[in-house]
Amino acid sequence: MSSTEAVSAVNRFGLGARPGELAGIGDARAWLDAQLRSDASQAMFSNLPSSLDYLRRETEYMEQRRQSKRSGEDAQAKQMKIGQLYRQSLMKELGRRYQVAVASENGFVERLVRFWSNHFAISVDKRQAALYAAPMEREAIRPNVLGSFSDLLLAVETHPGMLRYLDNVRSVGTDSRYAERMRKRAAKQANGKPKREPGLNENLAREILELHTLGVDGGYTQGDVTELARAITGWGVPLPQDWKRGTPRSSFVFRAAAHEEGTRELLGKRYLGSGEAQGRAILSDLSLHPATAHHLAYKLARHFVNDDPPTALVERLADAWRRSEGDLPTVYRTLIESPEAWSPAARKFKTPDDFLVSALRALDMPPTDNPRMSMGLLTRMGQPPFTPRSPAGFADDTAQWSGPDALWKRVQAASSIADAAPAERADPLEMAREVFAGSLDGETMTALRRAESPRDGLALLIASPAFQWRT
Repeated sequence: MSSTEAVSAVNRFGLGARPGELAGIGDARAWLDAQLRSDASQAMFSNLPSSLDYLRRETEYMEQRRQSKRSGEDAQAKQMKIGQLYRQSLMKELGRRYQVAVASENGFVERLVRFWSNHFAISVDKRQAALYAAPMEREAIRPNVLGSFSDLLLAVETHPGMLRYLDNVRSVGTDSRYAERMRKRAAKQANGKPKREPGLNENLAREILELHTLGVDGGYTQGDVTELARAITGWGVPLPQDWKRGTPRSSFVFRAAAHEEGTRELLGKRYLGSGEAQGRAILSDLSLHPATAHHLAYKLARHFVNDDPPTALVERLADAWRRSEGDLPTVYRTLIESPEAWSPAARKFKTPDDFLVSALRALDMPPTDNPRMSMGLLTRMGQPPFTPRSPAGFADDTAQWSGPDALWKRVQAASSIADAAPAERADPLEMAREVFAGSLDGETMTALRRAESPRDGLALLIASPAFQWRT
């Protein structure tokens, strides 16, 4: 095995080399393959609240706020308490997420978790979803990242994060029993109209087809979007009345009364009306569709190999997807075994998240449970965690992250990271050996040797062009 392949295994397939990691790699492909039999670091998250816990807390705070309004107490103080819950919970979730990323010995799996988390993007600037983006990653994505895409897709689309972010919790079949009750109740009112007419919301259905499965050119129609939206009416989360009856068993609830019964036709196939099972059957078929295989094969190849991935590689991955019926480790192994993944042209410009995590890994600097410095750096560099501000997620191409202002902010971030590095890690030449294994260009090595101080040298290395690429 060449040292170049080991460097690629940890820096491009993974999240960056940790001290001593390169020295422990024999066969780079076998090292990556072995990670596909790991547990995705679930134990590190075991003491964090579940989505069901967060839903309960939200319900309690909202009930307290309603009681405050009725009694004339300070409702604003209650609202501030809810905001505090959001901020503290999110910071603790992010602290743990970055601790795992920096300390993990399975950088390839951690990169896959981040890839799928960005594919199924949630943006915490939408208040209703703010508490659930990080839990969705650890509850829906981590347990399924080394399984089948069908299971991964279902876990994500039934998670409260996605259901809230794309408004499916408010989607009601126009001919459902719930909608009929609302119309009858409105008819008894003076003006004969409900305050808000219950109806269909197509946001989640559209993104399932356009982003999560088939892709924008996947051959679906607006009629398919509507039919899928009808099939997943009633998919929601526990409401206040559910908690009054006792503790719900799951953060996902199917409300039969809000579901639009009837046969659905999607992409030329008919699905009989059978409640929750109808939507599940459609998702299962979408996960196996040839357009899904190609769309996700392209995204994987683009993420791991090149902004413009080789057509042969994309087709090979799509074929593995189809043959294995969406078995994700089979697809990942096909990627590992493909010669295009190890060619000199295989290189990706780091996103700010990649840049920060790889620097922290190289310096062995896992954040605390209150990672304000790291979050501040990511925000200034334009990639605050779980805030893509679009269901399409953060961009995965060089042009988005390599402009002059973006590069200058990385230089500033490199200086902050170097200043915070522990004294025992403030050796730029040693860091260069552990990250690049002798492959670092001569110009950068000369600059490191001439640096005025070790911390200046660290800042130069972290800000160097070589460190900005996953090669």
